[in-house]
Amino acid sequence: MGGTARRPLLVLLLVAGAAAVAESKAYAPADRVLLNCGSTTDGLDGDGRKWVADTNDNSWLADAGKSSLMMAADKMDNGLPSTIPYMSARVFTTEAVYNFTVNPHDRHWVRLHFYPSSYNGLAPEGFHFSVSTSTGLTLLRNFSVFTYAKALSQAFVIREFSLPPTAAGYLSITFTPMPVGNDTYAFVNGIEVISMPDIFADPATTVGFADQTVDFAGTALQTMYRFNVGGSYIPPANDSGLTRHWYDDTPYVLGPTMGVTYKAGPHFQLKYPSEIAEYAAPPEVYLGTRSMGSDPRMNQNYNLTWTMAVDANFTYVARLHFCELLLSRPNQRAFDIYVNNKTAQSDADVIGMTTEKGVPMYKDFAVSVADEGGDESMWVALHPSVALRPQFYDAILNGLEVFKLNDSDGNLAGPNPDPSRLLANAELGAGDDAARRAHRGHGNMGTVMGGTAGGAAALGLLAAICVVWYQEKKSKEMAAAGGSHTSGWLPLYHSHTSGKSSGHLAANLAGMCRHFSFADIKVATKNFSESLVIGVGGFGKVYRGVVDGDTKVAIKRANPSSEQGVHEFQTEVEMLSKLRHRHLVSLIGFCEDAGEMILVYDYMEHGTLREHLYMGGKPPLSWRHRLDICIGAARGLHYLHTGAKYTIIHRDVKTTNILVDGDWVAKVSDFGLSKSGPTTVNQTHVSTMVKGSFGYLDPEYFRRQQLTDKSDVYSFGVVLFEVLLARPALDPALPREKVSLADYALMCQRNGTLTEVVDPAIKDEIAPECLKKFADTAEKCLGEQGIERPSMGDVLWNLEFAMQLQDTFEGGGSCGGRRAAGEDSGSGAAGRSAAAAESASGLQPSNSNGSVASVTTLETSSTTRPHEACVIVEEADDEVANSAAFSQLVRPTGR
Repeated sequence: MGGTARRPLLVLLLVAGAAAVAESKAYAPADRVLLNCGSTTDGLDGDGRKWVADTNDNSWLADAGKSSLMMAADKMDNGLPSTIPYMSARVFTTEAVYNFTVNPHDRHWVRLHFYPSSYNGLAPEGFHFSVSTSTGLTLLRNFSVFTYAKALSQAFVIREFSLPPTAAGYLSITFTPMPVGNDTYAFVNGIEVISMPDIFADPATTVGFADQTVDFAGTALQTMYRFNVGGSYIPPANDSGLTRHWYDDTPYVLGPTMGVTYKAGPHFQLKYPSEIAEYAAPPEVYLGTRSMGSDPRMNQNYNLTWTMAVDANFTYVARLHFCELLLSRPNQRAFDIYVNNKTAQSDADVIGMTTEKGVPMYKDFAVSVADEGGDESMWVALHPSVALRPQFYDAILNGLEVFKLNDSDGNLAGPNPDPSRLLANAELGAGDDAARRAHRGHGNMGTVMGGTAGGAAALGLLAAICVVWYQEKKSKEMAAAGGSHTSGWLPLYHSHTSGKSSGHLAANLAGMCRHFSFADIKVATKNFSESLVIGVGGFGKVYRGVVDGDTKVAIKRANPSSEQGVHEFQTEVEMLSKLRHRHLVSLIGFCEDAGEMILVYDYMEHGTLREHLYMGGKPPLSWRHRLDICIGAARGLHYLHTGAKYTIIHRDVKTTNILVDGDWVAKVSDFGLSKSGPTTVNQTHVSTMVKGSFGYLDPEYFRRQQLTDKSDVYSFGVVLFEVLLARPALDPALPREKVSLADYALMCQRNGTLTEVVDPAIKDEIAPECLKKFADTAEKCLGEQGIERPSMGDVLWNLEFAMQLQDTFEGGGSCGGRRAAGEDSGSGAAGRSAAAAESASGLQPSNSNGSVASVTTLETSSTTRPHEACVIVEEADDEVANSAAFSQLVRPTGR
C-alpha cells in the first residue's frame, strides 16, 4: 500500500455503546386500508396496527362476498406473530374481486398476507390461484402458498408490491382459483392498500452501462429483499411511516468473511438532505452499518458480498443505502460496487457524495437477469478502491433492498419453488450452521416478506437451501463446459491466482509432510470421479481415494481461484503438520501443483459424529458410545488449548468436525479457521472477525469480535446438548422457541424438563447421576460470558466423572452421593483428573483403547511466531499415529 496513511480503521473507533436516537419525519398516508379478510370483527395485530373486518363495507367485495366463504384456520402455528389477520380467511371457489377507492396521485403499497393452514378441512395444498389488478398487472400466477411456505419453512407469507398511481382513482384486486385435481380454491387472510411517497421517482443506473438509466417511476415493483445491513429486524411499527419489514442481512452475506458491524453513538444526529430521504429508510438503518473490517490487507483480498435468488427474465433494481458514521473527509474510504459481477460504480465515496458524515443517501442500480437454464441469483459486492488509494481500504453498507420490475406484459409473477429436492439436500447441511448465512434457492424462495417470527425463522433454512442451489448450479455449468474443476459453493473474490504452481506454502511447511503430484491425485480419485465424492465443504469437495496401492484416503480439493481457500489451505497444513495427537486428525500430505490446493488425510471409516445422531441414516449410538466420543473430542480440544506453547483456538467446533475412525476413536478435524490465542500474559483475547458456524457461535465473540479459548468451550457445549437430544443446533422448521438448540436446551435444563426431550434411543440407558453431571457441564459451557464458562480441562474432567457415574450405575453400584474433590467445573486446575493433565501434554490414559503416547516438546524461542509455537506428540502406536480424518465433510453454510 505504501505510506503510513494506509493504516487500519480501528475497531475501537467503530463500536459505540448504544445506538443513537434520531428522529425522521414519519409519512402520513392518504389511503390506509388494512382488511382482516373473512372476519366479522376488527382487531389489532402484533405491531398494534388496526385491521378492519372485510364485512364492514359491502363495497369492498364485488358481490358483497356472496360467492365466497368466510373460514377460520383449523389450527394456529406458533410462528404466527398474531392471530390477526392470519386466523381468518376469505376462500373463493370462483373468480372474486376486491375494490378500493384510492388517491389517483399516489403510489400504493399492496401487501397480501397468507397463512397456509387448512380451513374447515380444506387442505392447504389445494389452494392454487392467480392475482391480478384492474391496471393490467399480474401479481401472482398459479401461486401455491403451501409450496412457498414449505420451501422457506415459514409459518406465513407476505407478498409486497408497489403500484404506480391509478388515474381512475380506484384499484381492483382479482383472485382467480386455478384447478388442482378436483380442487379449485383461492384464499387470502389480509390485504393492505396504503399510500406511499414516490421514493422511486429517480431513474436507476444501468449496471454495465454507466451512461444509461432505467426509469421505473411508472412501473410496478415487487419487494424481493429488504435488509437492515449490520443490524437486527425492524418491525413495521418502527419504520418511517411506510410499515415495511427490515430484516437482518446476516444469512445473505456470502462466504466466511462477514466483516464487522457497528452502530453510531448515543448522541449522533442524522442530517436528511430531503423529505424523501426521511422516508427512504428508518433512522435505525442509517445508524448502523456493516464494514469489511480493520485489516487493510485482508480487505483487498475479498469482496463483501450479498447474494439473493431471483426469478429469471426480469429486471431488478438494487437500492443501496449509505450513511457515513465515522469519517468526515473525501477519499478516507472509497470502494467499488459490483452488481451481478459487473461494475455498477467505481470509487464510491460516501463523504464525496454527501459532503459530510451523518447524511443518509441511497443509490439505485438496475440489472436484467436472463434465464441461463437454472435458478438465477443477484449479487451485490463491495471492494475497496485501489485506484484512489484511500486512507482506509474498506467499504460500508447500511441497507439493501431488491425490487423486481414488471415485464412488458405487466407481469410480476414467477414460478412456484420446487422445495422437495432443495429441502432434502439442504437438510443435510442446514443443521450445522443454517443461518448464515449465505442465503439463496429458487427466486420465489428469495422473497423475505414474512413477519417477525415467520420471516426470521425462515432465514436459516433459506441460507442452506440456497447454498445447495448455487452449488448445484455451478456444478452443472462446470460439467457443461467440460472442465475437470468441479468447484463447490465459493464466494467471489478478486483473485489473481494463476494456473501455475501456486507456491502457497512456505518451504519449512512444505517439507513437513508428503508432497503428492497432481497426477498422483488424479489417479487416486479416478480423475475426480463424482461417484467418489463423499462430502462438500466451504473449501471444496472431498473425494474417497486410494494411494500406494491399497491405502484409503480422503482427498479435499479446493477451488484454485479462492483466496479464502489459500488461507484455509495454509492454516490446515500449518496446524496439522505440527500437531500430532490421538484425538486430532493427522495430515498425510498435500498437492499444490498446477494451481491446485489439495489436502490428503486418512480415510475415516465411520464419518462424522452427526451422521450417527440424526439425518445420517445410521443406527443410533448407545449412550456410552456417545459419551466416549465426547470425552475423546474434549481431549483433543484440551490439547489444543494447553498442550502447545501458545493456545490454539479451533473456532469451528461442531458435530460435523468431530470424526470417528474405524476403532470409534473420536478426532477433531477442520483447522482451516483455527487461530493462535493470546501470546502474552496481559493479553486476554484475540481481536478478529467473527468466523464459525451459526448455532455454535459464542455470543460474546459474535458481539465483541474478541476470540478466546472459551469460544470453543461454548461451541462444545452445543455439541454436548446435540449429542443428548439428537437434533440440529439450528432447526428453522421447529417453533420459534425451539429453533436454537442452545436456547431450547438451556430452557429445558432450567425448567427441569430436560429428561423429557432426551433422545428416546438412549433415554433409558443413562444413569440419572450421569445425566445430571453431563447436563450441568453442558449448561456451564453455554454461559453468556466467557468468564462464566469452565476451561476445556474442567469440561474433560466432568465428562470423565460422568463416565465413572455411568460405570457405577451399570455395575450395580450406587451413584448417589459419590463426589470427588474438584468435581465442580468451576474448581479450576486443582480438580482436574490425571487423564485431563495427560491430555494437555498429549498423553492418553490407558483406558483409551490401551494406547500410550510419548511426548516430545519442542521449545520455541521468543522470536518464534505465535502460530508456529506447538507441541509435537510422537505416538507410540503406528496405527494411532496414522489414524486421521478428513475435515469439512459437509457444507459449512454458516461461515
